[in-house]
Amino acid sequence: MATKSDFTPEEWEALQKGITGAGMLVAISDKGFFDTFKEANALAKHLAQAQKENDNALVRELATAHGKPFGITASPAEIEQGTRETLERAVAALQAKAPDDAAAYRQLVLDVAESVAEAAGGVAPTETEALATIRAALGST
Repeated sequence: MATKSDFTPEEWEALQKGITGAGMLVAISDKGFFDTFKEANALAKHLAQAQKENDNALVRELATAHGKPFGITASPAEIEQGTRETLERAVAALQAKAPDDAAAYRQLVLDVAESVAEAAGGVAPTETEALATIRAALGST
Protein backbone atom coordinates (compact mmCIF):
# COMPACT_ATOMS: atom_id res chain seq x y z
CA MET A 1 0.00 0.00 0.00
CA ALA A 2 1.10 3.50 -0.82
CA THR A 3 1.68 6.32 1.64
CA LYS A 4 2.03 10.08 1.37
CA SER A 5 5.76 9.71 0.70
CA ASP A 6 4.99 7.88 -2.57
CA PHE A 7 3.43 11.01 -4.06
CA THR A 8 4.70 14.45 -4.98
CA PRO A 9 3.29 17.34 -2.93
CA GLU A 10 1.15 18.31 -5.94
CA GLU A 11 -0.23 14.79 -6.29
CA TRP A 12 -0.98 14.57 -2.57
CA GLU A 13 -2.76 17.91 -2.70
CA ALA A 14 -4.86 16.67 -5.64
CA LEU A 15 -5.76 13.49 -3.76
CA GLN A 16 -6.93 15.43 -0.70
CA LYS A 17 -8.51 18.30 -2.62
CA GLY A 18 -10.46 15.76 -4.69
CA ILE A 19 -12.14 14.43 -1.57
CA THR A 20 -13.14 17.78 -0.07
CA GLY A 21 -13.86 19.25 -3.50
CA ALA A 22 -16.35 16.48 -4.22
CA GLY A 23 -18.16 17.24 -0.99
CA MET A 24 -18.14 20.96 -1.73
CA LEU A 25 -19.40 20.44 -5.28
CA VAL A 26 -22.40 18.51 -4.01
CA ALA A 27 -23.03 21.04 -1.24
CA ILE A 28 -23.12 24.04 -3.58
CA SER A 29 -25.29 22.27 -6.13
CA ASP A 30 -28.35 22.63 -3.89
CA LYS A 31 -27.90 25.70 -1.74
CA GLY A 32 -29.71 26.23 1.49
CA PHE A 33 -28.39 28.11 4.49
CA PHE A 34 -29.14 25.43 7.09
CA ASP A 35 -28.41 22.64 4.65
CA THR A 36 -24.85 23.94 4.36
CA PHE A 37 -24.22 23.27 8.04
CA LYS A 38 -25.67 19.78 7.80
CA GLU A 39 -23.60 19.04 4.71
CA ALA A 40 -20.37 20.36 6.22
CA ASN A 41 -21.02 18.24 9.29
CA ALA A 42 -21.65 15.16 7.13
CA LEU A 43 -18.37 15.71 5.29
CA ALA A 44 -16.40 16.13 8.52
CA LYS A 45 -18.05 13.11 10.12
CA HIS A 46 -17.42 10.91 7.12
CA LEU A 47 -13.75 11.88 6.97
CA ALA A 48 -13.31 11.29 10.71
CA GLN A 49 -14.86 7.85 10.40
CA ALA A 50 -12.70 6.97 7.39
CA GLN A 51 -9.61 8.15 9.24
CA LYS A 52 -10.34 5.75 12.09
CA GLU A 53 -12.04 2.79 10.44
CA ASN A 54 -11.16 2.43 6.75
CA ASP A 55 -9.37 -0.79 5.84
CA ASN A 56 -7.06 1.04 3.42
CA ALA A 57 -4.05 2.78 5.01
CA LEU A 58 -3.78 5.35 2.22
CA VAL A 59 -7.44 6.27 2.60
CA ARG A 60 -6.98 6.66 6.35
CA GLU A 61 -4.06 9.01 5.72
CA LEU A 62 -5.95 10.98 3.06
CA ALA A 63 -8.98 11.35 5.31
CA THR A 64 -7.04 13.90 7.35
CA ALA A 65 -7.94 16.47 4.65
CA HIS A 66 -9.27 19.71 6.07
CA GLY A 67 -10.17 23.12 4.83
CA LYS A 68 -11.88 24.47 1.78
CA PRO A 69 -10.49 23.24 -1.51
CA PHE A 70 -11.51 26.46 -3.29
CA GLY A 71 -11.53 30.12 -2.36
CA ILE A 72 -14.61 31.75 -0.95
CA THR A 73 -15.14 33.74 -4.14
CA ALA A 74 -15.02 30.70 -6.45
CA SER A 75 -18.09 30.38 -8.65
CA PRO A 76 -20.05 27.14 -8.91
CA ALA A 77 -18.61 26.66 -12.42
CA GLU A 78 -15.05 27.09 -11.09
CA ILE A 79 -15.72 24.62 -8.30
CA GLU A 80 -17.17 22.08 -10.72
CA GLN A 81 -14.30 22.42 -13.19
CA GLY A 82 -11.67 22.46 -10.44
CA THR A 83 -13.12 19.40 -8.74
CA ARG A 84 -13.35 17.49 -12.00
CA GLU A 85 -9.75 18.34 -12.97
CA THR A 86 -8.44 17.60 -9.48
CA LEU A 87 -10.15 14.21 -9.35
CA GLU A 88 -8.79 13.32 -12.78
CA ARG A 89 -5.24 14.23 -11.63
CA ALA A 90 -5.71 12.27 -8.41
CA VAL A 91 -6.90 9.16 -10.23
CA ALA A 92 -4.02 9.44 -12.72
CA ALA A 93 -1.52 9.64 -9.84
CA LEU A 94 -3.08 6.61 -8.19
CA GLN A 95 -3.11 4.60 -11.39
CA ALA A 96 0.57 5.40 -11.94
CA LYS A 97 1.82 4.93 -8.38
CA ALA A 98 -0.71 2.96 -6.37
CA PRO A 99 -3.21 1.17 -8.62
CA ASP A 100 -4.19 -1.18 -5.80
CA ASP A 101 -5.43 1.83 -3.80
CA ALA A 102 -7.44 3.44 -6.61
CA ALA A 103 -10.71 1.63 -5.90
CA ALA A 104 -10.58 2.53 -2.19
CA TYR A 105 -9.95 6.18 -3.08
CA ARG A 106 -12.83 6.27 -5.55
CA GLN A 107 -15.10 4.73 -2.94
CA LEU A 108 -14.08 7.27 -0.30
CA VAL A 109 -14.76 10.18 -2.64
CA LEU A 110 -18.15 8.77 -3.65
CA ASP A 111 -19.09 7.97 -0.06
CA VAL A 112 -18.22 11.50 1.06
CA ALA A 113 -20.14 13.07 -1.83
CA GLU A 114 -23.18 10.84 -1.28
CA SER A 115 -23.24 11.50 2.47
CA VAL A 116 -23.19 15.25 1.77
CA ALA A 117 -26.02 14.84 -0.74
CA GLU A 118 -28.13 12.90 1.76
CA ALA A 119 -27.37 15.18 4.73
CA ALA A 120 -30.26 17.57 4.28
CA GLY A 121 -33.11 15.12 3.96
CA GLY A 122 -32.77 13.64 0.51
CA VAL A 123 -30.87 13.97 -2.71
CA ALA A 124 -31.98 16.83 -4.96
CA PRO A 125 -31.81 16.55 -8.75
CA THR A 126 -28.96 19.07 -8.85
CA GLU A 127 -27.04 16.93 -6.34
CA THR A 128 -27.62 13.89 -8.55
CA GLU A 129 -26.03 15.83 -11.41
CA ALA A 130 -23.05 16.75 -9.21
CA LEU A 131 -22.64 13.09 -8.23
CA ALA A 132 -22.64 12.12 -11.91
CA THR A 133 -19.89 14.69 -12.57
CA ILE A 134 -17.84 13.21 -9.73
CA ARG A 135 -18.35 9.63 -10.94
CA ALA A 136 -17.27 10.62 -14.46
CA ALA A 137 -14.13 12.35 -13.17
CA LEU A 138 -13.28 9.26 -11.13
CA GLY A 139 -13.83 6.98 -14.10
CA SER A 140 -16.72 5.30 -12.26
CA THR A 141 -20.16 4.57 -13.63
